[in-house]
Amino acid sequence: MVSFTNVVFYIFIFLSVYAQVFFLVTFFENRKKIITRNGRTSLLSYPAVTVVVPCWNEEETVSKTVRSLLDLNYPADKLKIFLIDDGSTDDTWDAIRRFENYPNIKIFHKENGGKYTALNLGLQHTETEFFGALDADSFADPESLARIMSYFEKDPNIMAVAPSVVVSEPKTFIQNVQTTEYFMGIYLKKMLGFLGAINVTPGPLTIFKKKVFDDLGPYSRGHNAEDMEIAYRMQKNRYKIEHCHDAYVYTNTPRTVRNLYRQRLRWIYGFINNTIDYRDVLFRKKYGNFALFTLPTGIISIFSVGYLFGRIIFNFGNFLYKKTVAFHTIGFHLPSIGKLYSSFDLFFINTQSFVFLVVLIYILVIFSMMFGKQMAEKKWSFSLSMLYFFPVFSLIAPFWLFKALYSTVVKRRPAWR
Repeated sequence: MVSFTNVVFYIFIFLSVYAQVFFLVTFFENRKKIITRNGRTSLLSYPAVTVVVPCWNEEETVSKTVRSLLDLNYPADKLKIFLIDDGSTDDTWDAIRRFENYPNIKIFHKENGGKYTALNLGLQHTETEFFGALDADSFADPESLARIMSYFEKDPNIMAVAPSVVVSEPKTFIQNVQTTEYFMGIYLKKMLGFLGAINVTPGPLTIFKKKVFDDLGPYSRGHNAEDMEIAYRMQKNRYKIEHCHDAYVYTNTPRTVRNLYRQRLRWIYGFINNTIDYRDVLFRKKYGNFALFTLPTGIISIFSVGYLFGRIIFNFGNFLYKKTVAFHTIGFHLPSIGKLYSSFDLFFINTQSFVFLVVLIYILVIFSMMFGKQMAEKKWSFSLSMLYFFPVFSLIAPFWLFKALYSTVVKRRPAWR
């Protein structure tokens, strides 16, 4: 007789396979549209764009961020750059003042109020048709803005375009793991773009038509995930969001497990609480794949990770208990290598269907990583980080997930850093 826990396990495995296959089918249906451009990008016209750089204690990186904007393949008289110091306690203000004499740069200083307030200050002073932001720890590829703007030129119904975010110069083990994760994110974001189901317009150089904010209002705190909240708001109002896979923005990522934990805690907390705020769109057909696929998949992922982690802990504890009982009963006996070899039989390999389903999931996830890497680096290749991504994130992701759930229940918003 199949136990209830096994039924739950099979359901989560099936849903995981379903999501991965759904992405794969979307890829094959749209693969001819995925064209990565080389060289300089030219537009028929160059609309004026304002890019805001919100800064809080970014003295070490903000200069490089601004330089990357100044080096964009975009007419300088069509690009307005706002540098906004959100009450930094280091030398960020001194760093951005070095750019105050540039004709297309304006600098602002305000009391600390959070990233969304800095973005809204930029919006108040924006007079251009297009608006975007670039995090002060990220660096734009010279062709990124022109390639993003080509999407607006192609389709006037598009209201926002997100870039591909790539890890900048990974040095530590945990950054290399994130590199693989970000490659997968590029692939998934592109597929969600085809589905009209993007749920985050990331801080690194997503460009909007300013009409979005004129119609829907400015940024909100969004549970410290303002880039997610505005995407939810746009989806609810049926505003089209696209993803430009060959517009690259390079971002600094957490160097340690502790810093990664704090970042992902904020992200997952933002997802949970923004989804609660917009729960009225769930499973409603008029909101498309955002309501029927993206949000349900995210919710199921949270429950499945929690359940599978709990099952692993339970099974491991049960294993230790049985071995302890056996040790006290018959003592400890280490079998010889020869005996192990002679007792091996293919008959004892687990051939239950769920094993093949799990292997299939791993294969599909690795495919998504490899294709994301191909879009980011223009080459197919396999790396060891694609393998150790699984054990690393399987071990640490449940902790920020459980903490995010706990923080939601007790209504305690995680710190930004």
